[in-house]
Formats: sequence, structure tokens, C-alpha cells
Amino acid sequence: MNYDLLLNALATIIVLIDPPGLAPIFLGLTNGMNRAQRFQVALRGCIIAAVLLSLFAVTGSAILSLLGITLGAFRIAGGLLLFWIAFEMIFEKRQERHETTAERAITQDHISNIAVFPLAIPLVAGPGAISAIILLSGSFQGPIERAELVGVILFCILILFGTLVVAERLDRFLGATGRMILTRLLGVILAALAVQFVIDGVGSIDIPLRS
Repeated sequence: MNYDLLLNALATIIVLIDPPGLAPIFLGLTNGMNRAQRFQVALRGCIIAAVLLSLFAVTGSAILSLLGITLGAFRIAGGLLLFWIAFEMIFEKRQERHETTAERAITQDHISNIAVFPLAIPLVAGPGAISAIILLSGSFQGPIERAELVGVILFCILILFGTLVVAERLDRFLGATGRMILTRLLGVILAALAVQFVIDGVGSIDIPLRS
């Protein structure tokens, strides 16, 4: 068991899922619901997101091979994408985009469907999280290692579920200032992880030497 890889995966996934940042959005999506209804929405959304992310964790390398994409190239592309998400987090752009997505969903779909969209997709299992999972799956090659990655995903989703269940209390505790500080701190961490993905990707590319 490679603890460094597991810690890297844990940090990457938990930052991208961003439980404290999703708490106020979840409250807005479930406005007017009682505690039991919010619990059901959180549970269903987290289960759907966990299944999707676990699926990409298991089949990530196969998808890349099928498309003829090398892991190094995907690490560079994924790292750049994650860096952009980190940029949005640091400068408060990602929260605005998530809130816009949530508002759009409320006007277009009935509130009973919000567990699927936009909670599970794309607020939890969005392009950034899916790209990160495929990136991480390249470092977890064997079936046991992939099972460990799935375990990390389920652990992160469990943290998210617990956060959503206590979202009302957490939102009151953090306040607007606390959410802003935490989101920007997580953005800086994600930016560093994204740069490391790019460095690993560049380092894995074999450049033929000319005589």
C-alpha cells in the first residue's frame, strides 16, 4: 500500500468535491424541503456520484487506451484543467458558476430531480473530478490498487454526505468569510497538485534524441 499515493488521491478528490463550498448551494437547491427530504436528496446524489467516479476509477486507463491517449498527455491536459479550476476557486469564479448551474436546474427541472442534476452531475462528479479520477487511476495499476482508489473515493463521498446532512449548521458556523477563506485555501492546494500532474506528465514523455 502506497500511502503517498493514497494521500495524494485523498487531497485531490476532497478539494475538487469541495464539501464546504457545496453546503450553501445544497441548501439553496433544497430550499423549502424538510430535514428528511434533504437527507434523501443528499443520499441519492452522493450514491450516484460515487458510482460514476468509481466507474471512471476502474476503467480510466482502458478509456485512454481505447482513445489512443498516453497517460503522460492526459496528465498534462488534466493538470491544466485542474489548474484552471483552482484559479476559479481562488478568485471566487467556481462558486458563481456552480450557483448559476443550480439556479438553471431549479427553473428547468422539478426539485425532486436535483439529486441527479445538478447535485450528482456536475456539482460533484463534474469534468474536473472525472479528469482527476482518470489521472489518479494511472498511478493505481493493479486490481488491489484500483480497489484502494475506489475506497478513497467512497471515503470522500462519505465526508461530502456528512457535510450535506449538517449543511445548515455548517453554513451558519463558517459564514461567508469562512467559506471564502476555506475555498481559496483549497484552491491553492489544488493548484499545486495540478502543477505536479503537469510535471509528472512532461517527465513521462519519451523525447527521441536526434543524432
